Amino acid sequence: MLTPQFAIPLHHELIVDLFAGGGGASTGIELAVGRPPDVAVNHDPDAISLHTANHPQTRHFCSDVFEVDPLDVCQGQPVGLLWASPDCKHFSKAKGGKPVSKKIRSLAWVVVKWAKAVKPRMIFLENVEEFQTWGPIAPDGRPCPERKGKTFAQWKGQLEALGYRVEHRELRACDFGAPTIRKRLFLIARRDGLPIVWPEPTHAKVPTKGMKPWRTAAECIDWSIPCPSIFERSKPLADATCRRIAKGLMRYVVNAAQPFIVQYHSAKREGDHRTADLADPLPTQTTENRFALVTAFLAKHYTGVVGSDLADPMGTVTSVDHHSLVTANLVHLGHGEGKDGTKRFSHGIRDITDPLNTITASGAAAALVTSRLVKMRGDNVGGPVTEPLHTISAQGTHHAEVRAFLVKYYGNEADGVPLTEPMHTLPTRDRMGLVTVHGTEYAIVDIGLRMLAPHELFKAQGFPVGYIIDRGADGKPLTKTAQVRLCGNSVCPPIAAALVGANYSELEQMEIAA
Repeated sequence: MLTPQFAIPLHHELIVDLFAGGGGASTGIELAVGRPPDVAVNHDPDAISLHTANHPQTRHFCSDVFEVDPLDVCQGQPVGLLWASPDCKHFSKAKGGKPVSKKIRSLAWVVVKWAKAVKPRMIFLENVEEFQTWGPIAPDGRPCPERKGKTFAQWKGQLEALGYRVEHRELRACDFGAPTIRKRLFLIARRDGLPIVWPEPTHAKVPTKGMKPWRTAAECIDWSIPCPSIFERSKPLADATCRRIAKGLMRYVVNAAQPFIVQYHSAKREGDHRTADLADPLPTQTTENRFALVTAFLAKHYTGVVGSDLADPMGTVTSVDHHSLVTANLVHLGHGEGKDGTKRFSHGIRDITDPLNTITASGAAAALVTSRLVKMRGDNVGGPVTEPLHTISAQGTHHAEVRAFLVKYYGNEADGVPLTEPMHTLPTRDRMGLVTVHGTEYAIVDIGLRMLAPHELFKAQGFPVGYIIDRGADGKPLTKTAQVRLCGNSVCPPIAAALVGANYSELEQMEIAA
């Protein structure tokens, strides 16, 4: 928990987090006001258990939001802030053209219920941008196109009739310090006569004075996790996945213009795999070659999206895990002659966290492995890892890491390995597998793929270091599927903190009351 002490509740107003989930909005609220919410409601036992583990000072209600009576919960104490993030999957474009649930699409009406019952001074709502198209359902179970947005207007009108001033905007988490490009609709309603304040972005892809650069997907990656070869799988990858990998490797590895450096062993501390940008000076070089060059990209596989650079934030984290990572390894190219005079080669592939093989006077003792992320759905081939991660979803198994193992290339030979041998993994034309790094050509000899781990996704979503993600309040472990689902359904804490911090002040309310 962010606030380690159990403080005496001296505050005048309650803070309530409906649809609390794993605690993204609550974490943002706590970052903004210095204390956790007083009340959290969610129907999912896993969500409530994880929320309790991280926010033990909060009163938790594991129940349908409509079954919780606001008057019973508040016991006459005023509500200063109500946050609501209703289930968005039956508004999201990721739903496609499938029939939708009227019940799930109607969850936002609980906000009006609380507004009528306890009149929160301020209301925040987060949802997908398509929430603005909320309208009646046609007989075929799909939204009626002729009445698009009608229900949203009615819902907003009821808040305005209760004395609230209502404004809404679409904001991206990467602009407020989260390494994901997740874009969501945010609505603010307040009835205390004070103006609604929209915080200014703090980060940008090309920052101006006073702003910071976007946080990147690269900083979220755990480079120590192995990446198994796609050619050694018990079940071959689908043809569409192989095509995406091949196209992505060509676009973001073979033809990539901006690689980045990973320092994998020098002065290594536990859990510390530091990186350095090529635009910065290289860290001190030692007598051992402890640097690997890595080129990475993110692949988002929604139709019409081709990915993002590793220097940019991650794509939106949704409830389905759609991101993959391609990382870097070293290929040993040490060679010499055996006692019988025959030439020998060693092409052992190793992780960048392992020590390098012995460096010989002939040099070229190690090659490099390039890295990218691939999203395992849709028609997209990815993007560089120098950009933010794309949307993380709750269903899991859709984000993967791809690693391309490279060896130095001389003509049609890769230190004794014919290009025709490894290149059966890609088109057989010689140059299709070539990567030029500072004038030296390398050939792709293997490709690895792994799914992103939950702790990488939570970091991309903007959760603070130390946030509990793998177990509930009872100490029982949560499955990886549950962890990814809770991450994808969560609000990005940095953007919640920015919105609440710009508008909510308990001191201000005490001054008004006085």
